[in-house]
Amino acid sequence: MFELKPWLKLICARPGRLFVGAVLMLAALLSGLGLLALSGWFITETALVGVLLAASLPATINLYVPGGGIRFFAVSRTVSRYVERLYNHDTVLRLLTDIRVALFRKLALAGRGQRRELTGAQWLSRLTSDVDALDTLYLRLIAPTALAAFVTLLVFGLAAVLFNIRIAAGIAVVLVAAFLLATLAVYVRTVKITSRQSDQQESLRMAVVEHLEGFAELTAAGRTGKHGAWLLRQAHQAATEQVKADSRIGWHQAGSHLLVNLSAVFALWAGFELFRSGVISGPVLVLLPIALLGLAEVYNMLPEAFGKLGATQASTARLNRDCRDADAESTPQPISLPEQTALLAKDLTVKHPEHAPLFTRFDLQVKTGERVGIIGRSGSGKSSLADIFSGILLPSNGVCVRVSCAYLTQNTVLFEDTLRANLLLGAPDANDAALWRMLEMVDLAERFRTEGDQLDTWLGSSGSRLSGGEARRIALARVLLSPAPLLILDEPFTGVDAATREKINQQIDAWLEGKTVLSLAHGPEALPGTDRVIQLGS
Repeated sequence: MFELKPWLKLICARPGRLFVGAVLMLAALLSGLGLLALSGWFITETALVGVLLAASLPATINLYVPGGGIRFFAVSRTVSRYVERLYNHDTVLRLLTDIRVALFRKLALAGRGQRRELTGAQWLSRLTSDVDALDTLYLRLIAPTALAAFVTLLVFGLAAVLFNIRIAAGIAVVLVAAFLLATLAVYVRTVKITSRQSDQQESLRMAVVEHLEGFAELTAAGRTGKHGAWLLRQAHQAATEQVKADSRIGWHQAGSHLLVNLSAVFALWAGFELFRSGVISGPVLVLLPIALLGLAEVYNMLPEAFGKLGATQASTARLNRDCRDADAESTPQPISLPEQTALLAKDLTVKHPEHAPLFTRFDLQVKTGERVGIIGRSGSGKSSLADIFSGILLPSNGVCVRVSCAYLTQNTVLFEDTLRANLLLGAPDANDAALWRMLEMVDLAERFRTEGDQLDTWLGSSGSRLSGGEARRIALARVLLSPAPLLILDEPFTGVDAATREKINQQIDAWLEGKTVLSLAHGPEALPGTDRVIQLGS
C-alpha cells in the first residue's frame, strides 16, 4: 500500500473539500436510513392502530409529525444526494488536476534519459489510464469506507439505546463480518488478479498503438493478420482476467449483502423477545431492522472499490517508478555562478546510454550579455549540449549552472491552438502590439495580417497549416518574447531561406541587446550575430 502514499498525501491537501464532501455523503445516507426507519415505524404504528380500532378498542395516532418527518427525509435525501454528486464530482476533477500537475512537475524534474526509457504508447498510458485510476481513491474508496464504518457505529449505538447492549453487540459482530468481507477479504482475493490485469491492459494498449503506428510495415511484411490475431488473443486473456475478478467481487458483494440482511433478521428475532416482555413497542421493533437494511446502500459500494484497488496500486507503482525524481547520487554538486556570468560549464562529459561519449572535459563560460555561437556537424553533440545547458539533460560528468533561460529546441513544437496562444507561452503578459512587433521581426506580420482572424488564426495540429519555415519562425518568436536573460537557440533558422534569415538577423539584433544568447547550428551562416564561435569536433 506504500505506493499510494504520495498520491494520498496529494489528495489530502484539500481537507476542507474532502470534509464537506464526506458530510454531504453522510447526509444523503442518513436521510435514506431515516426515511426507511421512520416509514417502517409509521406503517407499523398505523397498522396496529387500525387493528385496535377494528376491535372497537380506543387508539390514537399522530399522523402529522411522522408524516412530516417522512417528507423531510424524502426531500433531504434527494437534495443532499444531488448536491453531493455535484460537489464531489467537482472535487474529484480538482484532485485529478492536482495529480496531473504534480505528475508533469515530476516529468519536468526527471532527466531526459529517464523519460526516454518509455515509449510514446507507455507515456500515453501513464497520462490517461494510470492517472484516471486514481480518481477511485476518494469518491469510491476512502469516503465510502469511512462512512460505512461511521454509520455502523451509529447503528450499534441506536441498537444499544432501543434494545440493549447484548443485542447491539450481536448486530455489531455480524456487521463487522460484512464490513471485512466487503473490504479486506475482497482486496486479498483480487489484488493479484487486478494488478496482473492492469499490466496486461497496459501491454495490450501499447501493442494496439504500435500496431496502428506500424500498420504500413506490417502490411508490407504480410504480418497484419497474424499480428491482429495475436492482439485478439491478448484481449481475450485480459477479458478472462476481468471476468474472474468481477466474479469474485460479485460473490463478496452478495455475501456482505446477505450478512446485512442477517443482521436485520437477528435484530427482529432478538427484539421480538423484548416486545413480548413489553420492553419495546411494535413500531420500535420494526424500526431497527429496517434501518439495518438501509446499510446495504453503502456496503454495496465497497467490494467494487476494493476489488479495483489492486489495479490502482499497479498504476501508482508505474507512476512512481517512471516519474521518479532524478537520483540524488547522479546529481552533481552545485557550484556558484561568478559575477557577470550567465552560464558556466565545467568538465562536462556528454554520453548517451550504450554509446561512446560525444565529448569529454568540455568547459565554457558565457558572460552576461555575450553572444556565443557553437557549430558542428550532425551528431557532434550540439543538441545534447543545448539540452544540458537548458537543464533538460544531466551530464554524465561535470557541472553546469546558469541564469534562467528560454530554450528553442531543435524540434519545432507548436500547439493546436491560435497564433496568439502559441506566442503568449513565451510572454503571457504581452499585448497585441508586442506580438505584432515580434511577428515583424521574424518576417511574418504580413503573412498573418492577410488572415481573417489575424492573431487568432488557428495553426492546426503541430502547426499543420504552416510551412516548416513559418512554424520555425513562430517558435523562434515565442522564445524571443521571453523575458529570460539567457536565450538558447538550437538551429534557429531551420527551413528558412538565406534571404529571410539575413533579414531576421538584422531585425532582431537590436532586440537582443543586453541579453545573453547561446546559439547552435551546423555552420556560422545559420547563426544570429555572435561575439565568438566555438567549433565542435574536427
